[in-house]
Amino acid sequence: MKKRIAIKIGSNVLALKEGGLDLTRIKQLVSQVSALHRQGFEIIMISSGAVAAGRALLSDDKLDAVSARQLFSAIGQAKLINHYHEFFAKENILCGQVLTTKESLGTRSHYLNQRNCMEVMLQHGVVPIVNENDTISVTELMFTDNDELSGMVATMMNAEKLIILSNIDGIYDGNPSDPASSVIREVYPGKRDLSSYIQASKSSFGRGGMQTKTNIASKVADEGVEVIIANGKKDDILLKLLTSKEDIVCTRFLPSDAPATSVKKWIAHSEGFAKGEVHIDAKAAEAICEGNNSVLMVGVTAIKGSFEKDDIVKIYDEKQNQLGVGKTQYSSEDATKLIGKKGKRPIVHYDYMYLF
Repeated sequence: MKKRIAIKIGSNVLALKEGGLDLTRIKQLVSQVSALHRQGFEIIMISSGAVAAGRALLSDDKLDAVSARQLFSAIGQAKLINHYHEFFAKENILCGQVLTTKESLGTRSHYLNQRNCMEVMLQHGVVPIVNENDTISVTELMFTDNDELSGMVATMMNAEKLIILSNIDGIYDGNPSDPASSVIREVYPGKRDLSSYIQASKSSFGRGGMQTKTNIASKVADEGVEVIIANGKKDDILLKLLTSKEDIVCTRFLPSDAPATSVKKWIAHSEGFAKGEVHIDAKAAEAICEGNNSVLMVGVTAIKGSFEKDDIVKIYDEKQNQLGVGKTQYSSEDATKLIGKKGKRPIVHYDYMYLF
């Protein structure tokens, strides 16, 4: 069975300090992916860099942030994918562009269509190169950054590992510039909170920072996918991580022993699509947190928002703590009429619920 690996390449790996794309680095990464491809790995790339590439070609200080992002990504994405195509062609490998939006993954059918597209590409030996379609995304519907997108892609495609390439060696137990700081090598299930170590600064070119990477890595690892945060600026980093026994300095989030089902993986990454809220009492909260129990109407205390059957809703306890998300079996109108009633089908079934 082929090993399926998702690789997220950050803007700071691909962009030059003075602006524009680092073609030498892109060529080296393509060479590594091509070598892995020939060894039987199935590789899915999630690549940033389009906006950075576009910004180097054209500047306009009069544009607002969203318009500028749309303009730069439209120009830069064409340039970025052209470089990938050129370098992969020299390796006699086909690559294909997959542009997506958060909204396009908001329903189960669209999610499955996206997955099928990439499955077909992999079956035919094509390397998918995924990026958010910033030309049509607006702020409230955008992924936090490509780290979030890579997490969804890795779980959606049942990847064995997700490798997040940044411009530092991993997550440090202090300021990375402090010689006394060292990289946290392994992060175990149940011990994912690294907030006390994380610096607040963001990427120079991208939208995300190390806190985002940590949050996404923790969620994905809890869904059964090993996540590695490593330095994409180091030569042959992918080959060393995947085919060498060499001890590479990086941060590994070890996967949970109980991976989530395909539906739960989609639910886990669907919080941003939620249309409403279901509030439950203490007894109901205890029941769903302690066992494989659904959210019953008898335990519901309030319904907020307007939603239809099969929409995603957030689940809260009586202290206003969010417990998780799930797919509702009622519309908000029908659910409101059944608050507190016994003997009704669950509003959120256990199989369609993800608890934090």
